[in-house]
Amino acid sequence: MSLHKIIDKKEDKCIRDRGDGSYLKTVRVVGAVIMAEKDGEKAAEPQKMIFATQRGYGDYKDGWEFPGGKIEEGETPEEAIVREIKEELDTLIKVEKYVDTIEYDYPTFHLSMDCFLCSIVEGEPVLKEHEAAQWLTKETIDSVDWLPADITILDKVKELLN
Repeated sequence: MSLHKIIDKKEDKCIRDRGDGSYLKTVRVVGAVIMAEKDGEKAAEPQKMIFATQRGYGDYKDGWEFPGGKIEEGETPEEAIVREIKEELDTLIKVEKYVDTIEYDYPTFHLSMDCFLCSIVEGEPVLKEHEAAQWLTKETIDSVDWLPADITILDKVKELLN
């Protein structure tokens, strides 16, 4: 598939050629791989965990994802993820580093999601838009029903948990 940029009179819009003469609108979003450590069985062995949320709305309700959302006009992806996590989880995060960009075709749109490794600076996550959340370790990361796009980055996230 190729990515084509179509110029609309009001705004730039990216669409994705499906290869069959049809196109998908591209939705640009950001996702936070929020990492923390908990004490292991031995004090010298902290265990890394990532924060996953369960969608509480929309077509993909009940699927698990890395929290985040749309990039607003004029924002960098890093600014967007800090804003989204503050809005969704009432938590201040710090972007540690870029992890990867997910490119995934859902039936009605193409998702382009920049994912960032983040840490909590202030607060504890409070669910404002999600049904549930879990801190997951390398051993438990596959225990939830991840959304299809998020599945594609799990191998890289598992490496971060090492």
